[in-house]
Amino acid sequence: MISQDLKKFKLPDIPGVYKFYQGQKLLYIGKATSLKDRVRSYFAGDLGETRGPKIEQMLKIANEVEWQETDSVLEALLLESSLIKKYQPRYNSREKDDKSYWYVVITKEDYPRVLPIRGRELHNLGIKSPKTLNCARLDIAQYGPFPYASEIKEALKIIRRIFPYRDKCKPCNLHLPPLCKACFNRQIGLCPGVCTGEISKRDYLKNIRNIKLLFSGKKKQVVANLEKEMKTFAKKQEFEKASKIRDQIFALNHIRDVALLKNNNAFRGETSGSLEDSHPKAKGSPRGAISIRIEAYDIAHLSGKKTVGAMAVWQGGEIDRGEGRKFELKGEYSQRANDPANLREILERRFHHPEWGQPDLIVVDGNQVQVNVAEGVIGGLSSSEFEVSPPITTRGLSFGQPLKESPRVPTVVGVVKDANHKASKIIGDSKIIHDYHSAIIEVNAEAHRLAISYHRKKMRQII
Repeated sequence: MISQDLKKFKLPDIPGVYKFYQGQKLLYIGKATSLKDRVRSYFAGDLGETRGPKIEQMLKIANEVEWQETDSVLEALLLESSLIKKYQPRYNSREKDDKSYWYVVITKEDYPRVLPIRGRELHNLGIKSPKTLNCARLDIAQYGPFPYASEIKEALKIIRRIFPYRDKCKPCNLHLPPLCKACFNRQIGLCPGVCTGEISKRDYLKNIRNIKLLFSGKKKQVVANLEKEMKTFAKKQEFEKASKIRDQIFALNHIRDVALLKNNNAFRGETSGSLEDSHPKAKGSPRGAISIRIEAYDIAHLSGKKTVGAMAVWQGGEIDRGEGRKFELKGEYSQRANDPANLREILERRFHHPEWGQPDLIVVDGNQVQVNVAEGVIGGLSSSEFEVSPPITTRGLSFGQPLKESPRVPTVVGVVKDANHKASKIIGDSKIIHDYHSAIIEVNAEAHRLAISYHRKKMRQII
């Protein structure tokens, strides 16, 4: 096959999986951020140097290209792995042995765990259970191989936010009281509350079944199953359950997986094509839990010394570390351990940077005093300083309701900590807290981490 042969193939500029054939014989399967750019890259430069002699030989005998479009890069990653495992094309044979690759295993337990493990650990299952599994020999479902740890771990992060699951938590007595305390993953919504008794075995296994279908490249089947279940709940007037499933469907159809490319370089040698953001906001729909921007603020000091602050950002359904900011406090209260005054300084400085984007929700670390400070700063700003767009909206079953245009003034909530600096309650609008509870806890923890690490760095400079 030569570059001129590409003219007869109208490859789209979207994610997907491509296949090279020799007649009816399948030679090679690959994934792409942009099918058009990826396949074209095989004919640019010296293929022997860039892809190796094996792929160069494959292209010489190939005479046909087929492709399958996907809605996201994540889907392309999982579909590629599933198809390679099924068809085992000759030119997809691996140069390294399986022990060097990564796999995802799902244990066979009452409440299965989903775990990424190395091939060498998987190999050890024939001898003894690897430390990762922390249990006796188990029957498992496995998916892979995946060549890069970074890409499969990022993929699991995306999946886990849609279908929470249990991973490395120690086995508890899952049936009899007393139940365990909520782990950190439960607090941030990544575990559905297995050990705390918040989810039944039946409902948990539904999540696991959907995860298995995703890893088998069957997202359409997952969506169809969820739509059927949502309609059943709606007919029974169990609207909260129907709303939860509606959110899962929306998340599946609007996966934001830019981080899978940008942060992990998952698709080696590819350009991002047109996939700068595969999670657009649905036209006419209210602002949902995935599309809003949440900013959290925290302060760190040692008896007033080297007081610093941090801003963490949650958007697109996850922590966006590239949007985080650090502040070295310079005001008159920066050496007096006055957290409310220092918070005011941080927020005033933050709102002098409209180019950072407009927050929908602000999370402060503290009680009503800190909430009042934040609301006071916001109240002192003119309406022209806020973007005009629909206000933050809690979940509901109906989409497309007309919303009046008004300044998007942020809502403020406060995370109150106990003596051990653990979140004990959240104060503010109860509906907002209900719908964004997990995100609030997660971004608050990230702001605390940023502030502490920045403070330690500053303290080392004066030692």
